[in-house]
Amino acid sequence: MNFFEKMDSKASFSLGLLGGLGVMFAVGFFILLGIMMKGEGSNIFAPTNTNQAVAAPTAPTPTPAEPTPTGQPPAVSASDHAIGPENAKVTLIEFSDIQCPYCSRFHPTVKQLLTEYPNDIRWVYKHFPLSSIHPMAQSAAEASECLAEQKGDDGFFAYLDALFAQQDSLGRDLYVTEATKLGANEAQFTDCIDSGKYKSRVSADYQQGLQAGITGTPGSFINTQVVRGALPYEQVKVMVDAELAQ
Repeated sequence: MNFFEKMDSKASFSLGLLGGLGVMFAVGFFILLGIMMKGEGSNIFAPTNTNQAVAAPTAPTPTPAEPTPTGQPPAVSASDHAIGPENAKVTLIEFSDIQCPYCSRFHPTVKQLLTEYPNDIRWVYKHFPLSSIHPMAQSAAEASECLAEQKGDDGFFAYLDALFAQQDSLGRDLYVTEATKLGANEAQFTDCIDSGKYKSRVSADYQQGLQAGITGTPGSFINTQVVRGALPYEQVKVMVDAELAQ
């Protein structure tokens, strides 16, 4: 009987396990040694460089800069709402917000100028709704354009009178009521205000105001003179007289 036959089964199992582990260790050692001899194993235990897999950050798309304000009045076009002779020596361009209380104060001032200088002043009205503080300004401006679609500039300025006189009640009911009083077709008018047809028109006026350097309402030009805020009639008259004297 040889040595292994004399061993019991438990001892044989233990010896076999130790032998297997020894063989596995030896094989692994020689594999590792071979890799190191080829110069490929010097950093095998070093942490993976995760930065190599990260793409370079994409630069953000630049936001287009707003145009630099010119401080000059915009050109008047045939599509602008105007009252007074086209050849008037003084052009008063007003950027206004129908919900602005200061604009409602300035409105009678401009009308008084037209009364006293009927042949010398042309009044051009442009929208500049300050929607962040006057939530009804945009809708009121669009409603006035829908009225002008049917009743022209005369109707437009009469509608402004009505809306400025009732600033505390601005809203759809008032828009429709005052439009029908001026003879507008109610169905056509309501379709117009519901469609947002003149939203872009109002926005175009607003952008012109920004380009001209308007930052608040009312913001006006008497020819090229800047009028900021609701100045009293006497101060505005002095500016008009200065233009007429040239």
